[in-house]
Amino acid sequence: MATAGIDFQAEGLLDGLDGEQRSERLALLRHLESEGVALTEIQRRSAAGTLILGTADRVLGGPPHLTAEQVSAISGVDVDLLSAARRAMGLPGAAPGEPAFTDGDVEAARMIRLARAAGLSDEDVLDLLRVLGRGLWAAAETLRALPIKLVLRAGMTELELAEAYGRAVTELYPLLNPVVDHVLRQHLRYATQSQVISEMERRGGQLPGSRQISVCFADLVGFTRIGEEVSPPELGRLALRLETMAGDLAVAPTRLVKTIGDAAMLASPEPQALLDSALALVAAAEIEGEEFPQLRAGAALGAALPRAGDWYGRPVNIASRITSIARPGSLLAEGELRSAAATDYAWSFAGERHLRGVRGTVALFRARHLPGT
Repeated sequence: MATAGIDFQAEGLLDGLDGEQRSERLALLRHLESEGVALTEIQRRSAAGTLILGTADRVLGGPPHLTAEQVSAISGVDVDLLSAARRAMGLPGAAPGEPAFTDGDVEAARMIRLARAAGLSDEDVLDLLRVLGRGLWAAAETLRALPIKLVLRAGMTELELAEAYGRAVTELYPLLNPVVDHVLRQHLRYATQSQVISEMERRGGQLPGSRQISVCFADLVGFTRIGEEVSPPELGRLALRLETMAGDLAVAPTRLVKTIGDAAMLASPEPQALLDSALALVAAAEIEGEEFPQLRAGAALGAALPRAGDWYGRPVNIASRITSIARPGSLLAEGELRSAAATDYAWSFAGERHLRGVRGTVALFRARHLPGT
């Protein structure tokens, strides 16, 4: 129900504003009031500097109007788990009795209840929400700027901008659910294929259609920490730069298979071409200077299965695991790849390590160019 007759001046929402600026703000505040936005929500948005986003709320679930206790009563999920889920997603906490939840939160809570009924533990659910929260936060930070880019023009009043933004959000954001659903399903398909292939290999099964391939992953050192210090657009710039470098430095027949956030995957039927590309990529990151993180790389050779331009199998898994333990600025490879290019590089033994998901220990070797090459 719309709140009538709010005294915005008495509430301090016009403090520090004069003339045209004050008139524009008052028009926006009255518009939000007519839209049914509660005073507490207007105050919160005013403090956060996000008043113009208020008219878009109806597309994004509407203004919060439910307390945790109400959501719990409706969904059957206890308040403690609701609070833990909110923290796991990276959302601000809610005080007891605070109307911080929407109808969308009720539906999400019902999904949590169904997940528990299907046998997932609370920790399983929270782990999933943590992963989704990290990934979708970055997406949301990027997406929120798109409608503004479409509608912003010189001389707009706050109310005009808020209304235009609301219209753009109404047109664009409903398209997101199908896109997000499609992308998630595609990733699930490939992840499931990889898991099935790994299980077959562990049990000694054959992989029909598999081929000998050398694989390398190279990832940006400290990318997670950097993500806490710089803006999403800057993170996107770093990831795009990595993709460009990896594609440019792939020595045929090596090719850039894909980039996954902070990592690039290279593959080649010729071990030497792969190692040349990987070493060039690690060196290029050093040349970029302090504004670009160092790279670390891991490589392996073995039978893998090609599917839709990607590769699945033991060398892919081993290369990924090796990358996670390589030192910044280095390229580590397992013994089979080293044997295939033993005389072409300077190799140094880096020890034997247990790699997650791999039986036994794996002998690792650091690869460098031969002196003078």
